[in-house]
Amino acid sequence: MIAKVASWSQQQLEMKSKLVVTNTERWQEERKLTYVGGFDLSFCKSDSSVACCTVVVCDVSQQLQVVYEDSRQVKLTIPYIPGYLAFREIEPCLNLYTKLVSKNPEFRPQVFLFDGNGILHPRGLGLASHFGVYTNTCTIGVAKNLYQMDNVLRDDNHLAKINSLTAAGEHFFIENLSASGEVLGAALKTTQEAKRPIYVSVGHRIDLECALWTVMQCVQRFRIPEPTRQADIRSRKVVRKLDGMDTPVNLNKTA
Repeated sequence: MIAKVASWSQQQLEMKSKLVVTNTERWQEERKLTYVGGFDLSFCKSDSSVACCTVVVCDVSQQLQVVYEDSRQVKLTIPYIPGYLAFREIEPCLNLYTKLVSKNPEFRPQVFLFDGNGILHPRGLGLASHFGVYTNTCTIGVAKNLYQMDNVLRDDNHLAKINSLTAAGEHFFIENLSASGEVLGAALKTTQEAKRPIYVSVGHRIDLECALWTVMQCVQRFRIPEPTRQADIRSRKVVRKLDGMDTPVNLNKTA
């Protein structure tokens, strides 16, 4: 496993060199957004290696209605190792993405949100960035909690900044403490009622300002943006059915 982790680290550094952290699409300049995708994985309580990967597509112009969804039951063979989440979870995401763009291209999202990080990562290549570079798609990392690293701390100063956020849409930047001025992401207060922010980071082919705007277009009443929230709801529903069952269920569904 040590040799494999070393190989993964090298792959991440090689992929990082291909990252694009600026806007590349017309919709980003015009701020016109229609379809946003969201990925999430949920795990069975009875067997943590059995999971359900779900992708949804929400229509921003139709109050974030889910217009497409698909799920896949997977048996994960790679353990969770901090900093290497993509190598555990990316394969089912890629399978669902390939099916979406090949069989239902009319629902192809302009951007994908991931319940994880983009460049807010020890080697600058979290799941959102990994997927984005691999597929050459626009992606954003939307994490529920701060990924603490040597150069990013959730200390008293960080908590004070959280307490200073008073209105939906307010944010503060997460900076690399070991590289003066380098911004890795932002802590974003998504709703007036939210006590805790979410952590937004650039995945691929988008800048942070546009990423923050995009995420806010995907927020309704809840702290978590709808694409990843809906993917989480649907994947959890499936694993509740899978728990205790000896045979797999049919998970493919298009709405």
